[in-house]
Amino acid sequence: MSNRLSKITTRTGDDGTTGLADGTRVPKHATRMQAIGTIDELNSFVGVFIAELPDENRLAADYLSIQHDLFDLGGELSMSSADTLVAVITKAHWQRLERLLEELNKDLEPLANFILPGGSRLLAACHVVRTVTRRAERCLSELGEAEQINGHSLKYLNRFSDLAFVSARWLAKELAIPEVLWRQT
Repeated sequence: MSNRLSKITTRTGDDGTTGLADGTRVPKHATRMQAIGTIDELNSFVGVFIAELPDENRLAADYLSIQHDLFDLGGELSMSSADTLVAVITKAHWQRLERLLEELNKDLEPLANFILPGGSRLLAACHVVRTVTRRAERCLSELGEAEQINGHSLKYLNRFSDLAFVSARWLAKELAIPEVLWRQT
């Protein structure tokens, strides 16, 4: 890989704009940038979640792969524009998540209660991943109202939020961590 970032401080964003991959400048608060930023934030939270996993947990490799997908999704959005759609995330990406989701879910008991985030730092981190994924999905959906987006990317985020929820349940069972059940007050 070539050295792409020779200078980090460019000062080009001092006017409240940022550059897309094609050189176009957009406001930092633009809907596209909200989506890109939220996906970047999500990727960071996935990193925190991976760091909380016990050594050699089988989810580490899956979630590392997801981090790469999220980086690609951010790139997809930075290369696309109102006029040009660049599709990096494919059907195969979200189908991979579906297979993992089914595998983790198959031995879990059906839900009888709502589950609150918590039980351990690990489970709470997984639920943060879930909720930030939902926000990223909302940002991408909002962008899709104004511009053409890759529908596979939206499906990917939808599957990933489900996967994060099931992953928290699977880890609770696997590691014998009691889930925090919601109780009506």
